Formats: sequence, structure tokens, C-alpha cells
Amino acid sequence: MATLWFCLLALMIAMYVVFDGFDLGVGVVHLFTARTDEDRRRAVAAIGPFWDGNEVWLLATGGVLYFAFPAVYARSFSGFYLPLMLVLWLLILRALALELRGAVAHPLWTALWDRCFGLASLLLAVFFGAALGNVVRGVPLGRDGRFFEPLWTHFRTSGATGVLDWYTLLAGGTAAVALAVHGALWLAVRTEGEPHDRARRLALRLWAPLGVVVALLTWATIEVQPQVSAQLVGRPWGFAFPALAVAGFLGIRRFARRGRPARAFLASCLLLAGLVASAAFGIYPYLLPSNGGAGPGLSVHDTAAPRYGLGVGLAWWSVGMALVAVYFAVLYRRFGGKVRLEDAAHY
Repeated sequence: MATLWFCLLALMIAMYVVFDGFDLGVGVVHLFTARTDEDRRRAVAAIGPFWDGNEVWLLATGGVLYFAFPAVYARSFSGFYLPLMLVLWLLILRALALELRGAVAHPLWTALWDRCFGLASLLLAVFFGAALGNVVRGVPLGRDGRFFEPLWTHFRTSGATGVLDWYTLLAGGTAAVALAVHGALWLAVRTEGEPHDRARRLALRLWAPLGVVVALLTWATIEVQPQVSAQLVGRPWGFAFPALAVAGFLGIRRFARRGRPARAFLASCLLLAGLVASAAFGIYPYLLPSNGGAGPGLSVHDTAAPRYGLGVGLAWWSVGMALVAVYFAVLYRRFGGKVRLEDAAHY
């Protein structure tokens, strides 16, 4: 049962990365693909009906972690206190930028919030990537299973590490590039004319750099976290997850060059889901590995809630996910298609 909830937690993270990832990506790239105020309004309107609903996946992920693995929830939220506060403020700034952009019809006002939206989105992408890098790399756990990480220390990946080091910065940069491609493809799906063409061209330009940083991160992960290699040797079927990521990566270029942005976007979804699944598979059975601290890693089986509670929670989780699926199906069907100028009137 604990392993099942570990898989469900990984699923929730993947859903957040895929859905809110294109929101963040649009924020990163819209200043480059939108040349006029009208173009920027269309870019914001492309995510307008979806962004707040997509962020619910982040809350749901926290809820699953709290319910299924309360010890990990408590120790990770205290250990990552500083970066979590930064993420909270960036989420608030990003939401304010989306809501306040159209409040005053003045070029300086809209320019200010456009840049706040872009900067907050970029920093969130980097911080989320660095957070996943911290989990894969491991944290300096004490004998009592607790830890605290400052923002940075010596930038090495062992000992008294900080949130930021060369590996987690590489993970953050990879996330930023991957989500920029994801967001550009979403804009290509939702817009037409010159904005569509610019978004598609940007996604194709970023495709090769994305391949480079993903390859570097893969190599670095194998070097930094030996658990990943042990998992692949012991369970070769796990190669299916990086294979999904490779298939998605190749599909992005294939479909984008052929002028099929919807399929290219789905390929980007496959890439992101494959990367998250590969990370989860690589660190199992740990939720928080140790990077050489005094204590062992926090494993799935040692930190899970009682089995009876997990069984009852699974029934309610299934009901909740069914309702979420219906909501998202209606939402994306109702507001799908190309963005029209009248759709951007609020922004």
C-alpha cells in the first residue's frame, strides 16, 4: 500500500508539472514571442481560464504527501523552509501579475506586470527544478531524520549542502528550458498568425539546448545519486520511463516541424511525465535520500501512515480524482480552441 501511494504521489507531481508547467512556460516565453500589447494580452488569455485550476495540483500533491507520508511532510517542510517561503511569494506575485495587468490602461502599468509575470514564472521554474534536484541528490539528514538546508553553502553535492549547488542549479536550468518549450508549444496551440509562428519557431530553437541540458542532467544524476544506477540494474524494466522521455523529446521536433502544434504539445507532456517518472523510479524506495549525513534516507515503508488509513484514503482519493477528471474535461472543452481578441479583453 505504501508503494502504491508513492506511485500516486509521483503521479500528482507529474500532473502538476504537465498542467501548470505550460502556465509557467508561457510566462517565461511570452515576452519574447509577443511583440505588441495585443499579442501579450492574447498570451495571457491563452492560460487565463486554466492557470488557477492547474495550481490545484500543487495543493493536491501537498495533501497526498501530508496524508500518506506525514513524517516526510513535516521534515521536508521544516528543512526546506526558506525556499518554500520564496516559492510562496513567487506564486503570489505571479497571481497578482495576472489579475492586475488589466486593472489600469497605461503602458507603464502593463509593462510592469508583464515583467513581474515573466520573472516570477522563470524563478518558479528554476526553484521547482532545483527542488526536484534536492530530492534526487539527497539531503543532509541527521540521526533523528531531520535536516535544514540554507539557500547555499559550498555548492558541492555532499556534506552540509544547501538548496543550491551545481547539480540543483543544473536541474533548475533544465526545468526552465523544458517548461519554456512546453509553454511555447501551448502558445502555438492556442494562437494563430504571427504569434503562432513565433511560438513554434522558439520551441524549435530551444529543442537542441533542451536535449543538451537533459543529457547533462542525466549524466550528473547517475554520478551524484548511485541509487539510480542500482535501480536500473536491479529493475531493467525501469528503462521504460526514460524511453518515454526520449520519445516525447523526439516527437516535439517531428510534430513542430510539420506544423502540428497540438501533437508537439502532447509530446512535450510525454517528455515531462517521463522525466518525473524516471526521477521517482530512480530514488525508490526513498522519498528523501540521504546525501551522506548521519542518518539514513527517509524510505516509503518507514514513513508511511498506517495501512488501514491508507486504504480508506485510497477510496476517497479515487472519488476526488474522478471529480477532478470531469472538471478538467469540461474546462478544457469549454475554453479550448484559438484565443480571440475578445477573450483577452479582461487582460
